[in-house]
Amino acid sequence: MAEQATAEPDWVRCERCAALVYGKRYARTLRVCPECGAHGRLTARQRLDQLLDPGSCRPLAAERGERPAQHDPLGFTDTRPYAERLSEARARTGMDEAVVCVRGAVGGQPVVAAAMDFRFLGGSLGLGVGSQITRAARCSLRQRVPLLLVTASGGARMQEGALSLMQMARTAQALAELDEAGVLVVSLVTDPTYGGVAASYATLADVILAEPGARMGFAGPRVIEQTTGRRLPEGFQTAEFLLAHGLVDDVVPRAELRPTLARLLRLRSGADAARGEDAPAAERPRPATVPRGPAVRVVRTADELPERDPWDAVRLARHPMRPTAADYAAHLLRDFQELHGDRLAADCPAVIGGPGLLDGRPIMLIGHHKGGPEAEERRRRRHGMATPAGHRKAARLMRTAAKLGMPVVTLIDTPGADPGPEAECGGQALAIAESLRLMARLPVPVVAVITGEGGSGGALALAVADRVLVTESGVYSVISPEGCAAILWKDPAAAPAAAAALRLHARDLLRLGIVDGVIPEPPDGAHKDHALAAALVGGAVSAALDELRPRAPDRLLAERRDRFHRFGRLEEEAAP
Repeated sequence: MAEQATAEPDWVRCERCAALVYGKRYARTLRVCPECGAHGRLTARQRLDQLLDPGSCRPLAAERGERPAQHDPLGFTDTRPYAERLSEARARTGMDEAVVCVRGAVGGQPVVAAAMDFRFLGGSLGLGVGSQITRAARCSLRQRVPLLLVTASGGARMQEGALSLMQMARTAQALAELDEAGVLVVSLVTDPTYGGVAASYATLADVILAEPGARMGFAGPRVIEQTTGRRLPEGFQTAEFLLAHGLVDDVVPRAELRPTLARLLRLRSGADAARGEDAPAAERPRPATVPRGPAVRVVRTADELPERDPWDAVRLARHPMRPTAADYAAHLLRDFQELHGDRLAADCPAVIGGPGLLDGRPIMLIGHHKGGPEAEERRRRRHGMATPAGHRKAARLMRTAAKLGMPVVTLIDTPGADPGPEAECGGQALAIAESLRLMARLPVPVVAVITGEGGSGGALALAVADRVLVTESGVYSVISPEGCAAILWKDPAAAPAAAAALRLHARDLLRLGIVDGVIPEPPDGAHKDHALAAALVGGAVSAALDELRPRAPDRLLAERRDRFHRFGRLEEEAAP
């Protein structure tokens, strides 16, 4: 059944600001109010036309042996028979169900897309929607093509009873199979997305994007207020609220969705990019070609490095003008897409991360962000001190990288983990411990670079890697010199003496085997030339990845284990 075309009226009144907008102008702005930015609802076909490359959209064929979903499995009647409601929805929308599933391309990258339509019984999740989402996931799995889910739903379809409830488990299982196969899943949350859809496939994606103002939750705000008797905060369950609470990766205006999706799809792994012989030329991925960074001579022996005053090294490592993780991402990566949130409670600003192309190859970059020279921004970024949410965000991105076969690169520059009472109540110690365990078993290459200050467990939480490098002015220690001086010297002023005793600068770190190499910096330090500093780091990381990429996962894990087990081995051998 073909979806009925919906002609735009001559004038449209914005539901948010009540402004009158000329219909043709409203269509040109993709149904976004030019006065207040409110995003109007789109039909499933409008959504696909907006997101997919022109001419690339093809409907999914029914699978062999697939049975159509029952129209009215319960013979349900409320004020009207359910069968009548279904017939009316089909006649009004021209759709068979509340979702349209197709194959297509975004920016030349192949994709399987499932777009929901709220006009069809409120986009409710029933047998028909569950069947089509599952079919789309199976097509994605069979073709090893990323799956794009565009959600708009009021929840499960009550007229189908517990059978509709089972669709949550059914679709979650389908996405679990894509996880096991390493196929990228992207979810686009549109307004509204509630109930069973929010509690299944909408939130199980690797990347969750949301349109501005889109609302998502398990229970609707009216139900929550009636049940709890509490007034909800302003903006509750909106995309912006969800972003601040770590539940979505980004809020993307409608006009920017296609290029954002194209960037993400270009980052899928080589395994995901493998296409069947039936793939049309327009859908085959285009290989990225980017000039490689400069060849960098990483120092491997301590004697090649000059002696230096440890306290001077500490002060240089802390220089507020040193490049941040965001600076490195901007200089080194193409198509970097920052992802946000721990999908649990918060988005820690002290840790940033996301996928990007380094020398044309996908990596997952994760790093501490101190905030640069501005005092206010440094405070907002917590001076690079990660909260438990920061460690959980990093862990989530690492798991995504492992699923997609994507190397992980971490940039470490932190005084240590957040020492505040909120962090302790949030399980700081457990968050660090789980990060250490996760990194120890990641089946992809991991390269860590200490780009400034490597402080205590907060630094180590991103440094359980196959190769650990440090920039020439970087430092790495179990505790800050000031903390060590206060505890052991009983005098914080003894920090310079503590810095010398801790052997925390690059030369000693290399001699002790803590790091595998030292990356040179621009003359007088990385803060003098961000572009050159980034090029040197990028060259060293690329060389390390070139060395590690051919290794099978079992070898990576064994060598990573041995790398860290060797610390203390001399003491073990000397024991009686």
